[in-house]
Amino acid sequence: MNTSDVDIFLGLDVGKTDHWACAVTKDGTKIWNKTLPNDEAKLVSVYQNLSAKGTVLVVVDQPATIGALAVAVAQHLGIPVAYLPGLTMRRIADMYPGTAKTDEKDAFIIADAARTLPHTLRSLQVSDEEEAALGMLTGFDLDLTRQITQTSNRLRGLFTQIHPPLERLLGVRLDYNAVLEVLIVWSTPAALKHAGKARIDAKLKKHGARRHAAWAAAIMDALDAQSVVVVGTEAAGLVIPHLACQLLSLRAQRADVAAHLEAMVEAHPLYPVLTSMPGVAVRTAAVFIAETSGKSFASPAALASYAGLAPTTRQSGTSIKSERVSHSGNKRLKRALFLSAFASIRFDPSSRDYYDRKRAQGKRHNQALIALAHRRLTVLFAMIRDGSLYDLPKQEIA
Repeated sequence: MNTSDVDIFLGLDVGKTDHWACAVTKDGTKIWNKTLPNDEAKLVSVYQNLSAKGTVLVVVDQPATIGALAVAVAQHLGIPVAYLPGLTMRRIADMYPGTAKTDEKDAFIIADAARTLPHTLRSLQVSDEEEAALGMLTGFDLDLTRQITQTSNRLRGLFTQIHPPLERLLGVRLDYNAVLEVLIVWSTPAALKHAGKARIDAKLKKHGARRHAAWAAAIMDALDAQSVVVVGTEAAGLVIPHLACQLLSLRAQRADVAAHLEAMVEAHPLYPVLTSMPGVAVRTAAVFIAETSGKSFASPAALASYAGLAPTTRQSGTSIKSERVSHSGNKRLKRALFLSAFASIRFDPSSRDYYDRKRAQGKRHNQALIALAHRRLTVLFAMIRDGSLYDLPKQEIA
């Protein structure tokens, strides 16, 4: 960021109910150092009082969630806002004396870093309402995905404990609602045996299982493979229906969110550009739009650094030199781009060729995928800048 015209740097160490605000001038003099309630009226008052003394730059360590109101109020008043990434701030903090970590000290470090190290800042611009909504929905979708994985693993764990043959059969089919409906009604091996093949077949068929007869027969065969009743089976029978109901509910919620996401992303001007890249579908496009909303990047390298795809070089003299995958950057954007690259090597020849070349150079699987994601992001940056669609003959990943 260009901070040459800034007179006052206001660092906010944001909190749930109160922020600690520290304002310093160009020469490093503190002119404000107090707690600031997370309240619109209080924020407006402090911002206006400081603005009367000169041009203000508000710098936060968390631009979303608990820091969203402070950012929104500043932008509403026309005050520029910047973001100092948490990892960057912690590294800068090591240069200051003392080992104590307090809100007051952190707020001063944020303000002083903005004053002395403007290159560490990320500009925050006013986000479009649609893009802000995408950010919230993609975050909720990620939470639902994690909950689905946890619940599914818990369900499989219970069957592994009480009846391994059933787990081997049903564990890979928990994505089917029909199977979950069966488990809600008959949750133990004994209950399934008592229900019989015909009733299980009818339940599977009712809820849309196309191979209902084969699955019902396989369930009966799995039940015959174990005659011993494991201790805890009855208790598991009380838990399994709740987990199955929870999985159904979570999947219904995710489908509803996906419908809203698809409608919003398809209306966004970047949608045709993003989805023309192999391996980029609605959810990846939504995450990309949401996580880059309100931010500007001067080059593909800047965007790759923000996404955590830029390699980290480590060298000591001439004996040690390596490039490692960076552990910094925007985790959600990095994950989306990584999975997109992973999907592309299955059906996109140019992506596969690039991945294979990196593997032939001695890179591990994850390193090759990170390199591919970085290269794809460079191509994507050029496409967004030019407003062009992915054209393999012209933009081949080489």
